[in-house]
Amino acid sequence: MRRLRTRAGEGLRARGRSAAGGAADARDIQDQLVAWRRHFHENPEVGTETPETAAYVAGILTDLGFEVRTGVGGHGVVGVLRGGAAGAAGAGVTFAIRSDMDALNISEDTGLPFASNRPGKMHACGHDAHMAMALGAATVLSRIRESLPGNVKFIFQPAEEGPGGAKAMLEDGALEEPKVDAIVGLHIGCLWDVPSGSVGVMPGPMMAAMDRFEIVVKGKGGHAAMPHQAVDSVVVGSHVVTALQTVVSRKVSPLAPAVVTVGRFQAGTAHNIIAATAALEGTARCLNEDLRGKMPGYIEQVAKGVCQGLGADCDVTYYLGYPVVVNDPEFTAFFEGVAREILGEDRVTRLSEPTMGGEDMAFYLQKVPGTFFFLGSTPSSGQIFPHHNPRFDIDEATLPVGATLLAETAKRWLEDQAARLR
Repeated sequence: MRRLRTRAGEGLRARGRSAAGGAADARDIQDQLVAWRRHFHENPEVGTETPETAAYVAGILTDLGFEVRTGVGGHGVVGVLRGGAAGAAGAGVTFAIRSDMDALNISEDTGLPFASNRPGKMHACGHDAHMAMALGAATVLSRIRESLPGNVKFIFQPAEEGPGGAKAMLEDGALEEPKVDAIVGLHIGCLWDVPSGSVGVMPGPMMAAMDRFEIVVKGKGGHAAMPHQAVDSVVVGSHVVTALQTVVSRKVSPLAPAVVTVGRFQAGTAHNIIAATAALEGTARCLNEDLRGKMPGYIEQVAKGVCQGLGADCDVTYYLGYPVVVNDPEFTAFFEGVAREILGEDRVTRLSEPTMGGEDMAFYLQKVPGTFFFLGSTPSSGQIFPHHNPRFDIDEATLPVGATLLAETAKRWLEDQAARLR
């Protein structure tokens, strides 16, 4: 089989195990993958409002012969491909592939010919590529439907960037009818120590829980020239920001990664007025759910203690966001084996440490075993811009790599499950 060369000169290997079904290979649809990715990139939708994107995805799945359900958890789409070789052994076994659909409120500055045509909105986190790769996997799996000993469910969700579309999808039965037994998802990008066209894997905790807190400091307003007659919420709030750093340095074990960051501090109306109130907003992140359960108390204790000591008061509100992304060790080992066989040993990296970024793939992984992996994709220009940057871009030559990995993982996992059930 012809070898696909990526920009970095690396490629896929053709080693499908099933003589009946052949390999689930996406190399021959690279042009289609690129066209899909560019369509999504040019027409971004943000948050929960992704009706056009959902309709486009649903149309492709319908054309491929999937059972399609729309309006899941809002504008989510679920497509089911029922294998023709399920038989009694594998009829109830279902594997899921998840993709996010939403873009960001960012004004694009890439200069690409297919740049966003919607001012202030941009696919700056690779979700356009995620959708293209998932549709590519759907395409190649539909070709070998009759040989699949089970079902493959594709989950396209809005609002990964917030407020958390996965949770709404789950509440609306995305993992049911048929019940999902395992799941895989990916994230594309160029910031990890993963070369373009290679994958990074990690069993266990891989990405942090991502929570948010708000603190409103209540002082006493007054004239800037007479601070002794007031309680300066700016000064008190500044002490709160500083003291919050002791949550990680003095309340959390040095062996447990955690972050507390205040990203917003707003107060005051004029240079000569002592502000009566100050509003702080920040994020708390960690890689352990037990520690996560303690963080609200730690933050409230510090904030209220500082305020009380300086003659002020405060209200603390803590919002639970995404849980820790925890990859199932057994399934991750299975996926890693598939990836090494398809890409070669040198194209699969065991990540040395997790990231404190968050992902709502975590909600799915709380329900069923699976894994979330990174796909390296440095643009052909060699210029690296981070996710959420107005100039973020990918290497489109990696699209068939991701599509093939998703499809072949689904195929081989179903085959293994059917073999165990015989």
